[in-house]
Amino acid sequence: MEIITTHINADFDGLASMVAAKKLYPKATLVFAGSTGRPLRDFLSQDIRNLYGFKKIKHIDLASVTRLIVVDTRQAKRLGPLEECLENQGVEIHLYDHHPDAPGDMEGDVEHIQAVGSTTAIFVALLRAQGMTLFPDEATLLSLGLHEDTGSFLYATTTPADLQAAAWLLEQGADLDVVNQFITKDLSAEQIPLLSLLLENAMTYTVHSVSITVSRLTLPAYVDDFAVLVRRMMIMENLDALFSLVCMGERLYLICRSRIPEVNVGIIAREMGGGGHAAASSATIRDKTLFEAEEELLYLLHRHVKPRAMAGELMSSPVITATPEITHNQANDLLARYNINVLPVVRDNTDRKNPTGLLGIISRRDITKAIAHKLGDMPISEYMTTDLAVLPESATQADIQELIIENRQRLLPIVRDNIREDIPKNAQGEKSEQGTCAVICGVITRTDLLNLLLNDPGHLPRDLFHEDEHPSSERTRNISSLMTDTLSRDIIFLLREIGEIAQDLCMQAYTVGGFARDLLLQTKNLDIDIVVEGDGVLFAKELAARKQATVRTHEKFVTATVMLADGMRIDVATARLEYYAFPAAMPTVENSSLKQDLFRRDFTINALAIHLNPERFGTLVDFFNSQNDLKERRIRVLHNLSFVEDPTRIFRAVRFEQRLDFKISRHSEKLMRNAVRMHMYEKFSGPRFFSELKLILGEDHPLASLRRLDSFSLFPVLWPDLRPNLKIDRRFVHILTQTEKTISWFKLLFLEDAGEQSTRCKTWMVCLLAVFSRSREQELRNFCQRFELPPKHRRQLLLQKRKADHIALHMLRRPTAQHAEIYWLLDSLENEGLLYLMSIARKKHIRQQVSHYVSHLRGVQPFLSGQDLMELGYTPGASFRMMINYTLSARLNGEISSKEEAISLIQQKYPVDSPSF
Repeated sequence: MEIITTHINADFDGLASMVAAKKLYPKATLVFAGSTGRPLRDFLSQDIRNLYGFKKIKHIDLASVTRLIVVDTRQAKRLGPLEECLENQGVEIHLYDHHPDAPGDMEGDVEHIQAVGSTTAIFVALLRAQGMTLFPDEATLLSLGLHEDTGSFLYATTTPADLQAAAWLLEQGADLDVVNQFITKDLSAEQIPLLSLLLENAMTYTVHSVSITVSRLTLPAYVDDFAVLVRRMMIMENLDALFSLVCMGERLYLICRSRIPEVNVGIIAREMGGGGHAAASSATIRDKTLFEAEEELLYLLHRHVKPRAMAGELMSSPVITATPEITHNQANDLLARYNINVLPVVRDNTDRKNPTGLLGIISRRDITKAIAHKLGDMPISEYMTTDLAVLPESATQADIQELIIENRQRLLPIVRDNIREDIPKNAQGEKSEQGTCAVICGVITRTDLLNLLLNDPGHLPRDLFHEDEHPSSERTRNISSLMTDTLSRDIIFLLREIGEIAQDLCMQAYTVGGFARDLLLQTKNLDIDIVVEGDGVLFAKELAARKQATVRTHEKFVTATVMLADGMRIDVATARLEYYAFPAAMPTVENSSLKQDLFRRDFTINALAIHLNPERFGTLVDFFNSQNDLKERRIRVLHNLSFVEDPTRIFRAVRFEQRLDFKISRHSEKLMRNAVRMHMYEKFSGPRFFSELKLILGEDHPLASLRRLDSFSLFPVLWPDLRPNLKIDRRFVHILTQTEKTISWFKLLFLEDAGEQSTRCKTWMVCLLAVFSRSREQELRNFCQRFELPPKHRRQLLLQKRKADHIALHMLRRPTAQHAEIYWLLDSLENEGLLYLMSIARKKHIRQQVSHYVSHLRGVQPFLSGQDLMELGYTPGASFRMMINYTLSARLNGEISSKEEAISLIQQKYPVDSPSF
């Protein structure tokens, strides 16, 4: 294992150097040796930790570290717990540092030590020498490291190499506005009281739901570099937008800073006679008093601050609705089926995508009370809430916030803007009696609003969290740079083309599930699953037509599979929701939205999506805080009845836990044990359970998963015929361990010929045979019947077990068998039977004989063919096979080595003039 680290209390130079080192050591893992400084914690809260795959020390096996790459220090005592790695036998030490030599410095196998202003400059030179390029975000991070350790190139330690590095980083797209936000200068004794005055005279205004701070100050004389104080105040108070009106002597100045797109300070400064860009600007104001300037500033803020529309993006669609005549009992069934708490009531919902005539809403609480009062058969129109407000798709966050929080409306219907011009609405979007024919295009819940507020780092109380436990502040972020860095060009082009097709069809396309999960984990996964908000089957047909591929559709489940010319398979599904009529039932599928589609999935780590449409390509969608579970390496279900609805998820939880080296959360584990204790598996469908078991047995290390299943008392479920002493005992562990080693040996042996039919093997079948190695054939037969295995697999399993068990006994007594005997003994076994035989072998000579057969003997061919025998004068018949096999045995035993010797041997053994020939 390789890890990259820096000193404890890491700074920007250390962080930037770690990320740069990752470019040179792509397989290494980034690990902080200890805590980080406050500015660095603020920077890391932007999810850079997830983007670059940082790991905690507690997730690292320090004893397995074989290479330690240390940046920005050479002092072992500054590595914290990672100092233990230095004791590992044979560990390589690679050092990158700019500090002067000091007592206690480590010595490295590779050293890049230079007297420059920052370690970042060393890495920039190395990256340039290798012809590498950076993404703008990476260039910005490295610029932060340069500016911090060189004091923005004012420290005496600054060298020409630092300035050359800065110039190259600017060419790579470094954003100096970000550098300005995080790199601060020490204030002088004269500046500190001025900063206090600036803070005391600040007032916060809310303009179109955006918080804007304005500070007024009068000073007797001009103060140089006052913008430094404005920037420092912005950082200290974590402000999104700050306007400082400062009267210095006889002149009035405006200094503006913003880090949000809703406030473009350049426009406002130009309106007041100045200039600048969107994030920083200034103006010198003439012929106005301080109060007149403030009045004009507030007017311009209300005119130019225009927050983007939120409702259309935030809403969930299509909407689950009910008509007024259904009963409370029926409405209660709908709430349970779709796992929702409020039902909009409409006049007509025959077109589910466009239900019309909003009449009111009814909540689970009201329905439950009505049923408790014996009113379950009454229509919901009698007790629904009719006094409610609606909003258009163009509504802003302020509109949503006012209705949900201030008006305490728990569900907010979103209607189309231009349904009918004659429908009057007030400023809050409240509908009138004439407005009840509006078409509902989505709904927003209180949870949706909470997620929106959490998505804004300004609403997040960071000081309440330890840096390593800080949750992901961004539920939606763009990871296109990570995609470009991780995926091949062909895959990127394919995903972009998929997004363009969706755009042309007026649909939204996402890649979901394991592909998105493994991309964030930086693990290779080319199983592309596409979810389309629209008609997935129509989309798949269009994709197949453009790529000249074949398509197979599944109309019942509104899914399709596209097979590209190069063999790649793309699964396409319509965004859908599933509900279960009873525990362990097959799900019923209906079209839905992306959010509901992700909610139906098994675990949070599989409920991620990446937008593919051109305007939002690479945007990660995370409704369920899945990024935190990835960061914490945690398996967590999406709702408490998950294992009741589908008990096969127990097997999936165990498989993901072992494959990804994650940990099932304590609550999810409790829910799993509850499902086992309630015997939910007794209602299972055999093939569905076996599909999950087959995936577990097909993993590289199935024994770990089987041990975990046994900890949940699931062995009686899987193999009720096994006697108690045939569970996880020492012999069982030995056999399964030997099976894993045997399969690994087989895969490595035929790595280059993996496509050959003779080198293919159903590894799950080998493991299953190993599990039943000490059982009778009848017990395996019962298992096949219970799990409804296909007849072909049943026959293969039973036949290979019967033959291999018999051969194992024979070979046990023949430690010195000749090659021909081994060949004819093993010739009837398929790859699965051969590997099973090697796994159960009690003696070393059996494994050696089978191994020799697989790697050397099996491919041996006889020197003679039937045509050769006819040319020698033999009459075709059953004896031909006997003669050919005779020469093959002689060749295997080394008795002959050429065709001529084979002919001589045949003529001696079977003379042509013999009556038999």
